Amino acid sequence: MRSKSRSLLMRRLALHAALTPLAIIWLFPLWMMFVFSTMSDYGIFSPDIVLWPSTQFIENFQNLQADTDFLRAMFISITVAVIYTILSVMLTSMAGWALARYRFAGRSVVIAIILGTITLPFAVVVIPQFIMVAREFRLANTWVALIVPPLFNSLGVLFMRQAFSMMPSELFDAARVEGVKEWRIFLHIALPLARPTMAALSIILFLASWNNYLWPLLINSRPGMMTAPVALGTLIGLTKVSWGGIMAGAVLLTAPILFVFIFLQRHFISGITAGAVK
Repeated sequence: MRSKSRSLLMRRLALHAALTPLAIIWLFPLWMMFVFSTMSDYGIFSPDIVLWPSTQFIENFQNLQADTDFLRAMFISITVAVIYTILSVMLTSMAGWALARYRFAGRSVVIAIILGTITLPFAVVVIPQFIMVAREFRLANTWVALIVPPLFNSLGVLFMRQAFSMMPSELFDAARVEGVKEWRIFLHIALPLARPTMAALSIILFLASWNNYLWPLLINSRPGMMTAPVALGTLIGLTKVSWGGIMAGAVLLTAPILFVFIFLQRHFISGITAGAVK
């Protein structure tokens, strides 16, 4: 037993010794982003290598706020990302449940179409989608235009379908024998069991909405409806680039993602690895 525990300890030490340099390499750009956010534009391009924060973060943020009204853009991004994530998780969960548990004509065709849409780059559909939303529905510069068009996520449907397919059918059959209605089976049995998968999907969808740049840039032309990535992009001008403001905005854009991942990391890891080992 003692030799076994010693061998396990040595393996853990070796694993940590191998992964620690990789973690430092991954975290170093994030640290330098924070360091640059505390420096002036001149200090960022100084030939000297600076690894510790300076004192210019407040000034950089004030310039960022004055140029872009970044706090409003952050509010819009957070609101859009939260609403989009909640609605998309529910929509993809219902679609995944139907494809996993119900037998109907054309089910395989629907699954094939969903798989096919994953391979389509967004650039193929962005122009028809823009024409439909802005010209036909006249929804440009609205919250609906930001949230609804990307709501149905093909990857999320397949993600949830896989989660529901792994659940034992006997559990749902027993509920039906007891007279439980289908919507109660879905809400009170299936969804609680799929909570880790839903948490992992929520992080993926929140990140996708938070980083979305092209669609908000196209559909919203008013400054008051800019999301945070679009507002940050306006700092890059033809004759002047506010690098300190960009770095400060990048730090503020990164913080919510880190918070969401730290808050849901246990569910995220268990949801991603679900089904890997049987």
